Amino acid sequence: MEERKIKIGITQGDVNGVGYEIILKTFADPTMLEICTPVVYGSPKVAAYHRKALDLPTNFSIVHSASEAGHGRLNVVNCSDEEIKVEFGKADPEVGKAALAALERATTEYREGQIDAIVTAPINKRVVHSDETAFPGQTEFIEERLGDGRKSLMILIKDDLRVALATTHIPVSEIAPAITKELITGKIATFGQCLKQDFGIDSPRIAVLALNPHAGDDGLLGTEERDIIAPAIIEMRKKGLICYGPYAADDFMGSGNYTHFDGILAMYHDQGMIPFKTLAMEDGVIFTAGLPVTRTSPTRGAAYDIAGKGVADEASFRQAIYVAIDVACNRRREKAAHANPLRKQYYEKRDDSDKLKLDAVDDE
Repeated sequence: MEERKIKIGITQGDVNGVGYEIILKTFADPTMLEICTPVVYGSPKVAAYHRKALDLPTNFSIVHSASEAGHGRLNVVNCSDEEIKVEFGKADPEVGKAALAALERATTEYREGQIDAIVTAPINKRVVHSDETAFPGQTEFIEERLGDGRKSLMILIKDDLRVALATTHIPVSEIAPAITKELITGKIATFGQCLKQDFGIDSPRIAVLALNPHAGDDGLLGTEERDIIAPAIIEMRKKGLICYGPYAADDFMGSGNYTHFDGILAMYHDQGMIPFKTLAMEDGVIFTAGLPVTRTSPTRGAAYDIAGKGVADEASFRQAIYVAIDVACNRRREKAAHANPLRKQYYEKRDDSDKLKLDAVDDE
């Protein structure tokens, strides 16, 4: 039986940025429409404006919901009746409201089973956040709406390079107090499960970075490595996970040791983001692990400085689509494999026969 195409829900992001440009460029390639069914949550009028302004050839169909999405074409769901004025490069609170409306509609339709995965186009958090709406980021929003109480793990991906972040969008002054043994063990466990389930790595090797320079230098530059991170690694190794560290971040990344591991756990945002974007700025992907929903996004931001100029590179967004498809397919296959497990088999020894008894097994 042919596997059903993955239906990808795509949020429009900040319409004054490069979101629609990279979406339309990605699906101008007809082969992208052969591997998934894309559904953009946003505004058909704004999509048409971007297409004309940037002279892009991508056609799309207007649908009321993802349930109406047709295969072989780009579909757009209108998420707001409000008129949106596009002004490339401008930070506009009204645009922030439109970005939030698209996120809300996408998460709602995911809950309803209308889409299989979510890919979020870039936004500007500052224009979404307001006195009425606290908005720390798209990752946190999706975790709250679709996490079912689970905590997410942000992973940066390019090919075999996977960098996870123990902490994400918090001030630097709050990083050290946030690093606890419970946090690290939880992130390692989530990372290991993700590498197995979502990426098909049977026995993943995880490297854990230190918090302080020189991994604390035996307590001279901080004690978090000795008192928190190292004990957490030891605990998880006892549970069967293959994890090592804590490694001094500069030596570990600079020497290329990261190539020997399936995943790297960084302690804070910039510790992971800076080396990753140095290596993979144009085609890296952000994956939100640990949640029931499959969600990815490109590593680039709204890029106001080049918005409307037609020069945005869509490679990162295209890779985000690829990763979303791969992970959604892997999860679908795993679910199918566990749906009908083999019945228990045992030998009944009430007589002298070694005949296999299958009809005596109780369903559990």
